[in-house]
Amino acid sequence: MWDAVPRYLVPFRLTERPHFFTDILVIGGGLAGLRAANAVDHSLQVLVVTKESADQSSSHYAQGGIAGVLDPEDRFENHEEDTLRAGVGLCHRDVVEMVVREAPRRIEELVAWGTRFDRENGHLELGREGGHSHHRIVHALGDATGREVMRAVIERTRQQENVTLWENTFTVDLLTCEGACRGAIVDHPRHGMILVWARQTILCTGGAGRVYRESTNPPVATGDGHAMAFRAGAELRDMEFVQFHPTVLYIAGSSRSLITEAMRGEGGRLLDVHGRRFMPEYDERAELAPRDVVTRAIVSQMEATQHPCVYLDVSHLDASLVRRRFPGIAAACAKFGIDITREPIPVRPGAHYMIGGVTVDLRGATTLPGLWAAGEATSSGLHGANRLASNSLLEGLVFGAHAGEAASRAALETLGEGRRPWPVESPARAASRESLDWGDIRNSLTSLMWREVGVRRETASLEDAAQTIDRWQRYVLNQAVADRRGWELQNMLTVARLITEAARRRTESRGVHYRVDYPETDDRRWRCHLVLRRWDAPSVERRELGSEGTRSD
Repeated sequence: MWDAVPRYLVPFRLTERPHFFTDILVIGGGLAGLRAANAVDHSLQVLVVTKESADQSSSHYAQGGIAGVLDPEDRFENHEEDTLRAGVGLCHRDVVEMVVREAPRRIEELVAWGTRFDRENGHLELGREGGHSHHRIVHALGDATGREVMRAVIERTRQQENVTLWENTFTVDLLTCEGACRGAIVDHPRHGMILVWARQTILCTGGAGRVYRESTNPPVATGDGHAMAFRAGAELRDMEFVQFHPTVLYIAGSSRSLITEAMRGEGGRLLDVHGRRFMPEYDERAELAPRDVVTRAIVSQMEATQHPCVYLDVSHLDASLVRRRFPGIAAACAKFGIDITREPIPVRPGAHYMIGGVTVDLRGATTLPGLWAAGEATSSGLHGANRLASNSLLEGLVFGAHAGEAASRAALETLGEGRRPWPVESPARAASRESLDWGDIRNSLTSLMWREVGVRRETASLEDAAQTIDRWQRYVLNQAVADRRGWELQNMLTVARLITEAARRRTESRGVHYRVDYPETDDRRWRCHLVLRRWDAPSVERRELGSEGTRSD
């Protein structure tokens, strides 16, 4: 299964590539990566590498907001219990408590850095989303929180004299030697392939939603960080847990735009093609049930009505409120002749958030020395089997700060050591004479994942997906390619196979992972993490949780 996965995607020799030295290398320019960069001691040099411009991360496109206990009637314990309940037994209570209790301070930091959150009578306006027991979601520009947050954070980052930003630079692989991460090999737009040597490296590459045909994610979300960490030998965990957002704009020919959960928080109703409200039949919380519940209900209703979508209706709400609160969605729908104040919005589920990822501890340390990680590329223990709405930007802020601080301390301890290239080389591989249509393979992969490893899963479809991906891997991963399209496809094949294998092995239904052939949650056998590693012999193992959802290892 993993035999086809090479250690490095490209061949290189130390004497044939330029070298760059830095104290801290941050891979990824989203909220987690830039928060990490801003947490590094100013005496250290930081290089941030992002494969497109800094405003093209998933963070930039986040609509809903950031969850935090800011209302006097709300309590930390309420936010913690909401998070634990949504996670269906796989959250780590110590992680949940840490993140929830840091939330107000991290939100205050963003305000101090110039983020203009929406306010009402001088106070932060708080919204409510599915799974939350209180109004606690801060938002900006109505439904464009990510854009405003990233504007402020990018501006602050560019002001830091010790931080250098390389945009449009693709990170191909992590460099490892003597059991530790030593930096990365990157493809710079002007200088080509460069070996970047770092005292410490922080991985913040975001998610993998583009592995699926239907996705809310921007094109950059191809699972690069997950794949390169796996190739380098870091431990990955919970890769079966892919969150599907229930409401994605569904119009032929349009991009699959996210329709924020905040719309349902404001009172939006889900209707089927016959105009019947159906969510109360599936859950007493109706439209405010957690995302996994709403997603499965929509899929069931689509099947029952033999219709390709359902409809989100806010026409019964005050029109001025709808326009003020959701200007971006109103504009997107207006392009297709839909007035959201009067007409329902056609929606269906789409891949949204990668819950599984590189295993990290409370500091953001991975199992590979010298490598730290934060954000959607990780499995931190916060989300369990189902992420609670608006906890993702919060996780990026908290773990980005922790990873930046911890990596900074580790780098300061080695300042007396000279900088040098490590003896790392990748053997030459002959490029195949056969020209492959990367786009065709990619489309086939994303369709396969949506069809066989999507919202509903079962043994036969998972085994078929695994066999098909294995076949593609055998002739795609051994290609020595020299462009981003090929590297992204190689990463997507690796991540897709990890998701499929973990989904096949977890023979129960829990949170976002739903097995048609194992519809019940089995705490006795499966209240545990699935861990995947690639050493000399790749392995999958179960790791139990303690009774309170804390780590027992």
